[in-house]
Order: sequence, then C-alpha cells, then structure tokens
Amino acid sequence: MRSSVVFSVPGVLAVLIAWMAVPLSGVAGVVMDPSGDFLASYTGPQGGDLDVLAAEVRVNTSAGTIQFFSTMAADIGTTTGVTYVFGLNRGAGTERFNTGGLPVGAGVFFDSVVQLRPNGTGQFNDLITPANNFVFSAGTVLISGASIGTKALNLALFPTKGFAPLAYTWNLWPRMAGITGNAAIPDFAPDASMAGVTAVPEPASGLVFGLCLAAGAMGFRRRSMLK
Repeated sequence: MRSSVVFSVPGVLAVLIAWMAVPLSGVAGVVMDPSGDFLASYTGPQGGDLDVLAAEVRVNTSAGTIQFFSTMAADIGTTTGVTYVFGLNRGAGTERFNTGGLPVGAGVFFDSVVQLRPNGTGQFNDLITPANNFVFSAGTVLISGASIGTKALNLALFPTKGFAPLAYTWNLWPRMAGITGNAAIPDFAPDASMAGVTAVPEPASGLVFGLCLAAGAMGFRRRSMLK
C-alpha cells in the first residue's frame, strides 16, 4: 500500500480568492478541520459542502471590524438547504447543543450566531439580547467556489458580553434544513472546543507563507491506494 496526493488547483484558487479579496492578515487563527469527519449523530446527506475544511474569524480593533471566513470540501451550493453558522462567544457562551435527547457539541460555547447562506444572505442573532439582531446588507456575504465568508463588519454590531473583542472565541458548523434538532449538524470546526480570533493587522512577514500553507492544505486530497 502506498499513498498518493491529488492536487486540486480549483480548490487552492477558491481559497486564495476568498482570503485575498479582503484586507490581508496573518493566518494564526485559521482552523484546519479533517475531511470526511461527519458526526455520527448527523442524519442528512454527506455532500462535500457540508464538510468544513478550514475557517477563520478576524478582528481588527483599530479599524473596528470583524470578518468571517470558511472553506468546505465542495463548492458552496452543491447541496440544497445548507446554512453555515458561526457560533460566537462574547463572554456569556454556554454549551447550547450539549443538552436534550441528542447531545452534541460538548466544548462548543456560544451566545450569538452568524448565519451565512449560499444565496448570498446572512444575519447576526444575539441569543442574549435579541434587540441586537440584524440582517446583512446585500453584498456582505462573499462566495467563491468552496469558500464562503463576509466583508468587514462593524465590530460594534457584535457587542461584548464580558470578553474584550480579541478574546472572543468561535466555532463553525453547517446546518442542514429539513432535519430536526441536533441531527441536522454534520460537522464542528474545531471539534469539541472553541477557536480564538485572529488579531489584525499583523506583520507582513510570514503572511504570504502562512496564507499559501492554508491554501495548499485545503487544495490537497490524500487517499490510499492498494497495489
């Protein structure tokens, strides 16, 4: 048995386009998630656009902005009914999924969510203070191939619940329509934990290298072949 590597040029290009279409930053906060790691509790279709490969949330305190990015294993829109949800913990997060008859998401704490949809719409829902909820304006959601994210958003629209903005944490999960409860969630990134935001701007040294590493990792597919 030996391993071969299949290089996906479109996959790399999609990542580069999505990540470079916005002000550049370091990639220290990029979360890489294994391919094909669908939750055993998930009962829906296992399309590649439901499988998270990478994600990042960037906070620029000097500009007062926050941005959300993600890349899946297949083009956005391949499967009908998918919503991409960033759970954000601003200081009052709880393990909201880890209760009830089908507990999942242990270690995933959030007090608000950002929802991004393949039709280019999105919204923010504050689960503590619903009066803060808002719908994204047209053109806010960015989609390129297998990547979906946002333009820079006003950080003041995501008010703290105890954490400083650079201490906010997040998790990303797709959600499949037509399935009830936690069985609709195919993947968490990161698994059983929260990721920290990437602080920007950061020194340009290492930027291109780090960005290419992230893009390259997402453009490769490894598979085993029997001889």
